[in-house]
Amino acid sequence: MAFKTDIQIAQEAVPLRITEIAEKLAIEEKHIETYGRFKAKLDLSLLERSGKADGKLVLVTAITPTPAGEGKTTTTVGLSDGLRRIGKNAVVALREPSLGPVFGVKGGAAGGGYAQILPMEDINLHFTGDFHAVGAANNLLAAMLDNHIQQGNALGIDPKRITWKRAVDMNDRQLRFIVGGLGGSANGCPREDGFDITVASEVMAVLCLSDGLADLKRRLSSIVVGYGHDGAPVTAGQLKAAGAMTALLRDAVKPNLVQTLEHTPAIVHGGPFANIAHGCNSLAATRLALRLGDYAVTEAGFGADLGAEKFLDIKCRLSGLRPSAVVLVATVRALKHHGGANRTGLGTENLAALESGLPNLLRHVENITQVFGLPCVVAVNRFPDDTEAELALVADKCRALGVNAVLSEVWAKGGEGGVALAEAVVRLCEAENRFSFSYPCEAGIAEKLEMICRRIYRADGVELTDKAAGQAARLTELGFAGLPICMAKTQYSFSDDPKKLGAPEGFKVTVRGLRVSAGAGFIVALTGDIMTMPGLPRVPAAENIDVDADGRITGLF
Repeated sequence: MAFKTDIQIAQEAVPLRITEIAEKLAIEEKHIETYGRFKAKLDLSLLERSGKADGKLVLVTAITPTPAGEGKTTTTVGLSDGLRRIGKNAVVALREPSLGPVFGVKGGAAGGGYAQILPMEDINLHFTGDFHAVGAANNLLAAMLDNHIQQGNALGIDPKRITWKRAVDMNDRQLRFIVGGLGGSANGCPREDGFDITVASEVMAVLCLSDGLADLKRRLSSIVVGYGHDGAPVTAGQLKAAGAMTALLRDAVKPNLVQTLEHTPAIVHGGPFANIAHGCNSLAATRLALRLGDYAVTEAGFGADLGAEKFLDIKCRLSGLRPSAVVLVATVRALKHHGGANRTGLGTENLAALESGLPNLLRHVENITQVFGLPCVVAVNRFPDDTEAELALVADKCRALGVNAVLSEVWAKGGEGGVALAEAVVRLCEAENRFSFSYPCEAGIAEKLEMICRRIYRADGVELTDKAAGQAARLTELGFAGLPICMAKTQYSFSDDPKKLGAPEGFKVTVRGLRVSAGAGFIVALTGDIMTMPGLPRVPAAENIDVDADGRITGLF
């Protein structure tokens, strides 16, 4: 049987006009700015609308990702459709895709099968231009920084201690390390420079954590771009760049309204990477989903040790948000991969490999329920070759931890395949909630790193290189020690070694560098070989993407 591709399913769908989706949420026309027939910007004044209490916040996360796939976004979309099918006013809130993964190896982020958001091609490509605005604001700051040095350097900026990079939303390893300002004194100050991918820019994190335009400008002003010859931090505010940057982001700060295949309202906004940044859609999008719906379903990037930890320890801490329930997505195939099964044999029943891989799922479950104190349900994203014995083994192991495992068949059946999960989530939202953070912010930098590594990763501790230890001491002197930690770590393992699958033990995490994102409000801890500018794979997805003479795109997924 030949399955339709995601893009085929999306192109055959008949979406409603975006004004009709707005009407479902009782949004007046004056509060939306349409971008064609199927997309719109939402006015932030909707956050001030009274008349109903905020809805229940449902966070969707996943096991440690593998090449076998987990389907977190697909499950998030299908769950929201399933909630609508059982009569609940659900709104889904998602991140915007980055062009890097779209043209790289991961593909887009609009869901899959019959659990997608529309218009799929627009969302996976330029959408409403938010990412371009973020890149422009980032690069304006870079240009003003270098121009300040060129025009006399009144702030005494040390060119060797500049931390701000330029940005482009594309995987391009050639731009990681460059030398600019060549060609004589008229063309700038020669210095080492580099590019981050746009989703790793602090401007993206600032956009996603801002509470309106005034807060956006305040946060942009606080961005540290480097240090002076006297060792003092230099900020975007001192360069007088924040106002113009805010002007570039004036429209980008507004969340985007689209729809699922089943016409469930979807708010899609922002997209910081989860292994480099904090990995969640914007705070404004989440708050709007809560204000407009009775159930707001959102997701956090990669595995629960990355996206969910940052959602809870950073986003919830800074905003006051409190989840009512957590959905942890897993697949039998991925768990068998964690258990050592060869990738080519994942479609064959292998209870031994599944048993060996299940500790990865169970560790994530324990983190959610015991460290963060939140009610949790496991969504088993079913594949056709999963056997009943394998599914029963997963359910039994989860039950032993006091957590239910529910089959999710949203890829093949849409909302109908998410009804059982939706019913479980509704019950879970009424369960006991003892939400707490994994560390107190008043702890020192090294102490917070130790608590994350021991409590979330189950490491034997953390080791700071001499460079990182010196940076921790300096950041403490500068008054930044009270900020939460944003771990930059491989998504493929609980450890900082991507080859350690499953639930590794007997390891320590090495932090090789620390840098402050003062505008976003956190300290980034760099581990392993995580880079802020990914590269393309040997065979990038871009090779299979095309468009015909009628403008019909193929190859997106």
